[in-house]
Parts: sequence; structure tokens; C-alpha cells
Amino acid sequence: MSQRRSLASGDWTPIGAGQRPAPIRVVGVAGVVMLLSIPLSVLWDVTTVTGEPALFAGVVLASGLVGVLLARLLSPLAITGVSLSLLGVCWAGYQLTVPFDATLPVLVGGAIADTLALVTGLSVLQIVNVEVWALAAAPAPVLLTAYLASRRRWVGAVSVAGLVLLLFVLTGDLPAGRALLGVLGGLVAVGSGEVERRGGGLGAAEPLVVVLAVVVVGSATLSVVPALAGTVGPGDAGSGGLGGLAESGSVEASLVDSSSSLRVGGSVTLSPAVRFTVTSDRADYWRVGSFDRYTGDGWVRTGTSAAYTGRLSAPPGRSARVTQRYRAEVPLGIMPAAWRPTTVQAGVPVRVTSEAGLAPGRLLDSGAEYTVSSRVPLGSPSRLREAGTDYPAGLQARYTQLPATQPDRVAARTARLTAAAATPYDTARVLERWLQNNRAYSLEVERPSGQIADGFLFEMEAGYCSYYATTMVAMLRTEEIPARLVVGYTPGQRVAEDRWVARGLNSHAWVEAYFPGVGWVRFDPTPAAPRTTAERSRLETARANEDSRADTDATREEPLVTTATPTPVADEDSGDETGEQLANETPTGQLERPAGASDTGLGGLRGLLGWVDPASVALSAVVVGGVISLVRRAGLVAAVSRVLWVRSQPRRDPEQDLRRAYARLEYLLERDGQGRATGETVRTIARETDDDRIERIARLYERAHYGGDVDAAAAEEAVALVDELVAERGWLPSR
Repeated sequence: MSQRRSLASGDWTPIGAGQRPAPIRVVGVAGVVMLLSIPLSVLWDVTTVTGEPALFAGVVLASGLVGVLLARLLSPLAITGVSLSLLGVCWAGYQLTVPFDATLPVLVGGAIADTLALVTGLSVLQIVNVEVWALAAAPAPVLLTAYLASRRRWVGAVSVAGLVLLLFVLTGDLPAGRALLGVLGGLVAVGSGEVERRGGGLGAAEPLVVVLAVVVVGSATLSVVPALAGTVGPGDAGSGGLGGLAESGSVEASLVDSSSSLRVGGSVTLSPAVRFTVTSDRADYWRVGSFDRYTGDGWVRTGTSAAYTGRLSAPPGRSARVTQRYRAEVPLGIMPAAWRPTTVQAGVPVRVTSEAGLAPGRLLDSGAEYTVSSRVPLGSPSRLREAGTDYPAGLQARYTQLPATQPDRVAARTARLTAAAATPYDTARVLERWLQNNRAYSLEVERPSGQIADGFLFEMEAGYCSYYATTMVAMLRTEEIPARLVVGYTPGQRVAEDRWVARGLNSHAWVEAYFPGVGWVRFDPTPAAPRTTAERSRLETARANEDSRADTDATREEPLVTTATPTPVADEDSGDETGEQLANETPTGQLERPAGASDTGLGGLRGLLGWVDPASVALSAVVVGGVISLVRRAGLVAAVSRVLWVRSQPRRDPEQDLRRAYARLEYLLERDGQGRATGETVRTIARETDDDRIERIARLYERAHYGGDVDAAAAEEAVALVDELVAERGWLPSR
């Protein structure tokens, strides 16, 4: 290229164009790579959850290489046009892949709408077609950043990569530590460029390390980055679905006290507090919401909500109308309803989620009422067996998603258990009953080190509802059966022929599988008897403690009698499955010890790697490097080295031992202001200080120096005398 300018005015010569990159330039490139890798790591995590991350990695690598090559060929104006064109092509391609699902009331709005939603706080994982969005979002900024870094335009490269990082800070997908690590990368790139501009080398960049360490320590102790302090992991929408009333650590808080994400945790408790009363034609599960995207450690609901404007669609097959009237006994930010709701009458605005769930536009006051009319899908076992697998376009892909990192043994175990199942319905019933019969119900569990479904199958003997439901959904999806996790409340305590009271302890998670011509059908793999026993025990304890939240006038002093609901809900021509043999069903009550203990293999290592936060390790390394640089520049390293040198003397051979003892003596004298003047000897100083030990050391040294006579005894004596002087005079350097 003919375009070359001096470094002082901004050298546009690409790195590596006929020259060997200086170490300081390598540091600049490393800073840009560190900055850009932080937001790209979010997209990597996303593609790991939703698809094949190898394709994403290939796109990023190819974009970076093209950017480096174009740095030799194109001007800045030309690369700007190329980047904008590439961005337009990618977003147009994404727009063409936006799914249309007629079974959903809310559709994604395309590239622009999704990106605007991200800026206002939507997690990346909530984008329905996020794997394509990631492939569309990455190439242009990676290409432009690589181009600018190759041209040593550090500020421009940092600006482009920084905008991408800022996007994921706004979505809440970047934890504070990782975001700060990206900021440090940008500082490294800009700082190294400034050092090079001033003609400095790698050594001159040492103050930059100190500055970075100060930034890290300052942000950790003084919260100088408040915008980052509240960022959370992907998909955490945090909302307070019960107006903040759910007890921390309860099943209810973990399930329904959130809006768009759910993380399966460890031990939980049951809340006895009354939440709402339902007057209904029949008992049902009072559904709050569902989640379609499985992340391995939890769930995310993709898409956004929209205002309810009228009647919602009914299930595709036969259904029964169920009318429910709900009364909030406490302030509620949720709107339970039997599946599937079609009309709503409420005194507050109502929103409809992408999964056809209901949510109030504002908090429902205590005593507020609303009415829902639902069409409950009907399907006998024979009808569900005949449903087939002709799923609506796009539905199967969306509801069979599994993390690319899920171990293959989950699918292998599922295939073995369902080998004799001839239909998706049989597969679902086999898995439902197998989980009920082969895992114990317990609220006291330790969260597995790896993924939930894999851990529950191969590492755990017991769990609570979210473990059962998550595992069944994951197993169904390995068989290409559309399934999703649902949260809400079981019917609760029956207080009249048509009335039920739901408490926090009724919060629950279950499974819905899709059957063509019928719709979403409920399955509940959690064993009912032990769950009911735990609920009854918790209520009795609350009543014994006179907990006023545990009852209404209708339930006070009444025994807890729960209502069983069929799963799935059958129509009039259904027959009992009593006596029907389901493939691979384990006899009720038999607890199978989890197999596969020997093939967990790296479980302990996975647990350790999961505990170690790479961002924290990197930030700690920055702090350590800054401390070392500060100590070295302050002369403390030399001072400490001198202290250790004076304080102790290892033995080698008589001649070296004597010479070092004499050198230590000279250092002590010089430190204390008794150093030798020109022509003065140590023996002269010894006479002035009236210290025979100093004169004796001098005589031993002179004999060895001029006479060549050094024996072990003389060296040992000299070392011992110097050690005495060091102990008496103190060995710390004077100020």
C-alpha cells in the first residue's frame, strides 16, 4: 500500500505488513481480543444452549481473518461500507428465519424489534430464534474490530467492541466481573497504543498494569461501576410475581416468583401462606406460566408479552369449557388460570406471554377478582396414541431444543426405558411413571454439579418437582417429542363443592407435551403421595405456631384435603388404564439406585471448574500483576532482596563465604554512615568504632585476599562475627 503515515500522526500500516510486530503492539491486540471476547462469550453460551456452537465459532474466526486480510487491501471508508453491507445482509437473513407459529398468541417482531427489546432489558436467551440472531450479530463487529486492530487504530477497535459489550450489559446477560474484564481489555489496548505513540516499549507499559489493578480494586470496593453491580446471568428477569411476598428459598419463590427465567436450585421449603381462592367448574392445575428453552441449569421463556385485546385461540382438538373466578387473598403479580385460557375479565390490564400465559399489567390488590374462561384439551389414551407426529411448522424445533453440552447418556437412558413404547403418548407415560417410581421426593437436596436432567438421572436419588419436570422434559426431547416445563399451583384445599384455596405450598412444576389435533397435554412425574404428605406436615406446623397467613375463614381448623386431577384430562369415551402394561414400568414403591456412577468420570473436575470463575481468576491476576509492578517500581523488590541478603548467608566454599561476609560488613558500615572514605581501610574504621570484631573480620579478609590463605575455620569465624553484628545493629535498611 502507498498509504503510510508516521506513528505520531497515526500509522495506518497494517500490523505484519513487511515488519515484525513490536511486543507492545501484541499487547494492544491482546487487549482488543480480550474486550471483544467478553460479549462473544455470551453468544457462545447462547449457541451452546440452543444449537451447535462450532458453527458460531467458525463464523467468528472467519470474520476475524477476513478483517485482518482486508486491512492490507481496503481504506477505512471502504471497510465501513463493507461492514454496513454485511450487517444488512445478516439482519435480512435473520428476518427471513423469524418463525411463525400459529399456536402462539405473540410473535417475534424481527431483527429491529428484537434488538430494541434487548436494549431495554430483554435477555438474549429470550429471543425465539437466538441461534440465528447470534450468527447475524457477530460477523460485522468482529470484522470491523479486527480491521481496526490490525491498523493499530486502537480507539476505533475498542469503540466497536465496547458497543457490543454495552449491549449485553444492558440486557443483563453479562455479570459484573466479566464486563469489568472487558473494560480492562479496552484500557490495555488504548494504553498500549499511547505508549507506542510516545516511543516506549513493553517495559514502559508497566504503569498501565498498576492502573488496571487500581481500577479492579476500586470497582470491587467502592462500586465505581454501579451500572454493572446489578447485572445478572442470562435470562434473569427477576420480577416479584407475588409482590415480594414469597418466602426466600421456598418452592414458590423458585417457581412462580419470576417472569421469564427459572433456575433449578438446591434445598427449598414450603410456604403455608394462602395466596388465592378459586371458584371453578372443576378442579385443575392453576397454571401461571411455562418455559420453552432449557439451559442445562434452568429455563427461559423466549419471546415477549403483548396486551390482551380479546379472545385467545382454543386448543386444536376437542376441549371442555371451564370457568374460574379467582380472588387474590394477598397482592399478586401473577394471574393463574386453567389451560388453555381463551377469555379474561379483570379490573386491571392483562398481558399475554409468548407461551399463552396470563399476567396482570399491574399488581392485583388483596381482594381483587378476575374471571377466566378456559378450554381444557380432552383426549383419551387411544386418541392420544393416534395423534401421530405431524406437528405444526416450527413447533417441534422450538420444543425439542436441548443444550449441545447435554451428555449423551440422557438420550441413551431414555431410549432404553422407552424401547417398547410405540407412540409419543406411551413414551410420555413410561417416563412419567418411571420417574414417579424411581426417585424419592425430597425438599432437602444438593444441586448437582452438572446439568439438572443429567444429574437427577445419574447422581441423585431424590428431588422436588422442578427436578422431576425438568428431567422428564429433557428425556422427551431426546425422543423428538415437543415438551415444555410448566409452573403454577395444584388445586389446593377444597373448601366447597366448587371452591379451592391455594397456598404457597401448592406451588408446583409439571410437564406439558404436544399432541397434534389435541394440543398441550399435562403430565406430572412428581409422586403425589409424598408431596401431599410434606404439604400437610408444613400446614400442621404453621397452624401449631398460630401462623395467621396459613388460613382463611373457610379453611381455619379444617383438615387439608387435596383434590386429585386426572392427567391427561380424558373425554367421555376414555377408559381407565388400570391393568394396562406400560413398557419398562417399574413397580410402584421400588426405588432404583441411580445407575451410571462409574460413568460420571469427570464429575468432580466439572464441579471444580464450575466453582472457579474464570473472570475472577483473570481479575485477580491483574491485581497481582499490578501489585508486583508497583512493588518493583517503588524499589521494594531490591530492598527486600537486600534484606534477605544481609540477614542470612548460606554456606558454599570457604573463599566465597569469607568474601560475602566481608561484603555484608561493608554494607552494614555504609548503611550506618561509617562507610570508607578514599584510601581508608576497614581496619581504620574498626579502630575508630573500638569494635574488635570488625578488626578481626578485616584481618581475616586481608589474609585471604593478599596471602591466598583461606581455610574453613577462618570463613566460619568471619560469617559468625558478621551474623552477630547484623543481629545487634538490626538488619532492616535505614530510610
